[in-house]
Amino acid sequence: MRPSLRVRAFGTSARDQAYVVLRAAIVGAELEPGRRLSENQLAELIGVSRTPVRDALARLRDERLVAIVPQLGTFVTYIDEDAVADAHFVREALEIGAVKIAAERIEADQLRELDDNLVAQERAVANDDAELFARLDDDLHHLLCDLSGREVAWRLSERTRGQLDRIRLLSLPEAGYREQMLTEHRAVVAAVGARDAPRAERELRHHLRMALSQLPAIREAHPEYFQED
Repeated sequence: MRPSLRVRAFGTSARDQAYVVLRAAIVGAELEPGRRLSENQLAELIGVSRTPVRDALARLRDERLVAIVPQLGTFVTYIDEDAVADAHFVREALEIGAVKIAAERIEADQLRELDDNLVAQERAVANDDAELFARLDDDLHHLLCDLSGREVAWRLSERTRGQLDRIRLLSLPEAGYREQMLTEHRAVVAAVGARDAPRAERELRHHLRMALSQLPAIREAHPEYFQED
């Protein structure tokens, strides 16, 4: 069983608790598309007051993960394929730019950090731990952005890719998908370690487009999660 919302929120400020936990629950379909959200219930589950929850819902509205409908309430949005494509466009532009710089300037100790992450990913795959793998996947992409010296790339990417993350996390329970992602992560890190910026760009572009390739299968498996045409 996954940890409760209250447990997963522990250790951060009330405002960050509400945002981080609610975003993770929506992206992971724990709060499923179409669900009406109650500020009171969410505040009780997370262990905060209503004000941080209200602030979090406003941020999630900006990320197109919730819709606030006057006189009706607040709802988890359905997955919108146009929004997924928009999120991919932004993420690819930002992270491709960052990885090219990272490949040109990486140092030996930084490469070891990337390799350590890959080793942890291998263990997560071996242990069939999709939740841990998802965190390590994020950590690897975050580290690649940071190594470029353009930390803003990760922050902007994270703010815009909520709809895309929904597709990615719905794909992760498939063990074969995680193994394929790990193979592609290794290829990206190998190119960065070789200081081959053009190859790093190609490998990362191919990898980022993998999530989009899963969209038809996810829609077939979970048609109730998608916005009607």
